Amino acid sequence: MNLLFAINEKFVPLFCSCVHSIVKNGGEEHYDAYILHSDLTEESKKAVCDGAGETVSCHFIDLNPEMFAGFPESKRYPKQIYYRLAAPLLLPENLDRILYLDVDLVVINPLAELYNMDFEDNYYIACTHVKKILTKINQKRLGTEKEVPYINTGVMLLNLPLLRENVKLNDIRQFAKEKMHSFLLPDQDILTALYGERVKLADTMRYNLSDRILSSRNANPLNPKRDLDWVRKNTVIVHYCGKNKPWNDYYIGTLGVFYKELNP
Repeated sequence: MNLLFAINEKFVPLFCSCVHSIVKNGGEEHYDAYILHSDLTEESKKAVCDGAGETVSCHFIDLNPEMFAGFPESKRYPKQIYYRLAAPLLLPENLDRILYLDVDLVVINPLAELYNMDFEDNYYIACTHVKKILTKINQKRLGTEKEVPYINTGVMLLNLPLLRENVKLNDIRQFAKEKMHSFLLPDQDILTALYGERVKLADTMRYNLSDRILSSRNANPLNPKRDLDWVRKNTVIVHYCGKNKPWNDYYIGTLGVFYKELNP
């Protein structure tokens, strides 16, 4: 199974925690982890490999940050967030699919069903964390011709042959320059606007579940309640996106239990 990560020095401990959850619960005997980066030292690379363990082969892809000159960035959103968008142009050509994962997540059940999904001629398989009622707002904000679901880029299956044919870094850079004043979450805005029509949606409750998504769903009296027992049996990926992280003192939520079980 091919896995993709984009990290910098400060994310090494989280990477190790994330991969630990994959090795323990992901269901495969071996993984190839492709790691996009621009600042990892040899010491950090060793820490990554040691943390990943024997069942994970780590492949480091060193990037020149100048590739992403002109892309908007901030302390919260460094240039590394764009690496995943350029990944099809950087990965070995013999790969046909790869699962991108943010490192602020844990895997609690096998990944095979997600990994082997039929792309149905789409570029990506991913989830949305945005209610449909906000689609029109995002369409206007990003200037897209059609209504497309707003994509959470933290978990994405990439159809590499199609993406190699259609992704152009200059197109991404040009769009970023034109629309940066409208961006809220830069990489998600870009992927949604440029490729949203070619994204197959996966079940958010199973493959990209956050505390906010869970509480929002359970707040609707028309929905059957989903408790932690349901999550434990049915959810594959728990994603601690946003600022609410279970490793922070101010965390509020219920899904942090899965992180704490893996990191006692």
